Amino acid sequence: MKEKKNEEEHPSFSMDRAFQRTKILTNHLLQSSPSSPAQIPSLSSNACLDYSPPELSEGYAFDIKEMRQLLDGHHVADRDWLFGMMMQSKLFNPRVRGGKVFVSPDYNQSMEQQREMTWKRIVYLLERGVFKGWLTEKGEEAEMRKFAYFEAVGLFDHSIAIKLGVHFFLWGGAIQFFGTKHHHDKWLRDTENYLIKGCFAMTELGHGSNVRGIETVTTYDSNTGEFVINTPCESAQKYWIGGAANHATHTIVFSQLNINGTNQGVHAFIAQIRDAVGNVCPNIRIADCGHKIGLNGVDNGRIWFDNVRVPRENLLNSVADVSADGKYLSSIKDPDQRFAAFLAPLTAGRVNIAVSAVYQSKVGLAIAIRYALTRRAFSVKPNEPEVLLLDYPSHQRRLVPLLAKTYAMSFAANYLKMLYVKRTPQSNKTIHVVSSSFKAVFTWNNMQILQECREACGGQGLKTENRVGHLKGEHDVQSTFEGDNNILMQQVSKALFAEYVAAQKKNKAFKGLGLEHMNKPCPVIPSQLTSATLRCSQFQMDALCLRERDLLKCFVLDVSQHQAKGESKEHAFIMSYQLAEDLSRAFSDRAIFQKFVEAEATLAAGSLKDVLGMLRSLYALICIEDVAFLRYGYLSVDNAAAVRREITKVCSELRPHALALVSSFGIPDAFLSPVAFNWIDANSWSSVQH
Repeated sequence: MKEKKNEEEHPSFSMDRAFQRTKILTNHLLQSSPSSPAQIPSLSSNACLDYSPPELSEGYAFDIKEMRQLLDGHHVADRDWLFGMMMQSKLFNPRVRGGKVFVSPDYNQSMEQQREMTWKRIVYLLERGVFKGWLTEKGEEAEMRKFAYFEAVGLFDHSIAIKLGVHFFLWGGAIQFFGTKHHHDKWLRDTENYLIKGCFAMTELGHGSNVRGIETVTTYDSNTGEFVINTPCESAQKYWIGGAANHATHTIVFSQLNINGTNQGVHAFIAQIRDAVGNVCPNIRIADCGHKIGLNGVDNGRIWFDNVRVPRENLLNSVADVSADGKYLSSIKDPDQRFAAFLAPLTAGRVNIAVSAVYQSKVGLAIAIRYALTRRAFSVKPNEPEVLLLDYPSHQRRLVPLLAKTYAMSFAANYLKMLYVKRTPQSNKTIHVVSSSFKAVFTWNNMQILQECREACGGQGLKTENRVGHLKGEHDVQSTFEGDNNILMQQVSKALFAEYVAAQKKNKAFKGLGLEHMNKPCPVIPSQLTSATLRCSQFQMDALCLRERDLLKCFVLDVSQHQAKGESKEHAFIMSYQLAEDLSRAFSDRAIFQKFVEAEATLAAGSLKDVLGMLRSLYALICIEDVAFLRYGYLSVDNAAAVRREITKVCSELRPHALALVSSFGIPDAFLSPVAFNWIDANSWSSVQH
């Protein structure tokens, strides 16, 4: 309104503004400044933007093959073989965009079509021997190769990974863990060859995380030597059962076992739900869970059991058995220990979910950073070229710390896999705690990373073909399946609580779960943090250990104070949930950082180690930037500001290595997306014509 008033009162004002606008437009189109107003040339269009591959301007200061070997950790050649095999088949939906071939599922297909394509792709992999030995071979080599193949397949599509995970790790794993020799002989090879298609019926409509509370009931009929499985109410229907809606022929049913009127707790049974030609078996009802926000290539179903009879030998009896005359037998007398034993297959699932989340973060970052190395926006000065996105400090601050976080998770994931593969009865507790922690943190990080990458790609991030945005919906479920993340982190805090109390009661040193640092004097954070101190790995470890040990003591004290008031331990845990959350995060950050330091220590001096050192510092600093360091007084306000400044500096120093760092992920170009490469050509008119 003020401008309009000026124009009315001063006609020359309006003419001046018109002249200024014409001049600005002319300069913009010509990218030049005329020598005098009288020599304004005729208007002509600006030169169009050209795509320039980042490899032309970005150097590699270290060997990316060596870095990839460090990140993947194992079976690199096997991964590449499987990548190549997927790229060779039309089943994996190859399409040309911007002069390159890309493979990814067609998410525009209907739910039914996506499910059918998922199954066809599994058959293709089966016929080429990808799953050979997944259930019948033992040993570290076989297990690590299985991990490598599973990770490679998951890079293409989460639906395939979940279908395989349900069939091999849940159904097959349950038979391996809970079954005995006759179960192994009867079911495992046929499962590996897909003569049997298995699913895993644990979750119910009314009970997910609280498995102990499931309502499906099984009784034993000694007259016929059969178990009778029944769904007594609607909340007991088995829900979200992957594979149940279309393909599964058999399922593991988790059920309360009632023997002669006594509930013996949760047990696992094998039940057939379809015949060989796909007809639903008698006394079984199956319904579809319907369309989901992602994972529509997985046929999740709901199952009701109407007094379904199964042979006595279909009880998976490594933990407990029922004799022919109906006597309950178990070498594990403690019901809590028996129940814990029945959750063993979920550990393998959590390991796979954690590792899968890391690889999806790699996909998102490879796409977003490659785009940021070729996309320009705004000029800092008139008539200068627009600036690359990744040359903006703000864009570096968005993406580079996530790169450090993903490297840290990679090393921690490799440790988790080896911990699982080398498992012993004595290490089960450690595996449970670490897998619970890493599954929660890695999947939460993955959602944060994919969201930031989506935004960093602007409007291009919204396109399904560019993957990064769509991957959020496909992997959102990771936060809640096979253990809700918040509940898993509560289990971590409870385990740390138990370790602390046991050490105090027995007056023994801490041993295990990485808590040995509790035996040393308490670290002290300097009153004034310099750049050199902030980049020192010992300071970084001290800071993370200080937070963990202090929060553990605070958590134990808080729970004890609630108990002193007469509250139960469980209620005390519930009331101390905020400290529990901060403690479990502190444990996770320290444990992940420790694996980063160990990976770095394996390298000889050189450029690779130097870059990893910067990444390690950046990961530590973003952990130390966490609000808990201010909340509990571990950092002063001035020191917190120093941490923030140092993060910006390290991001800037890592900027020249950005392309090399994402190239080291070893993800074939075809598994990324058009926006990661020639996004101008991929969106050209000629691409529409083709």
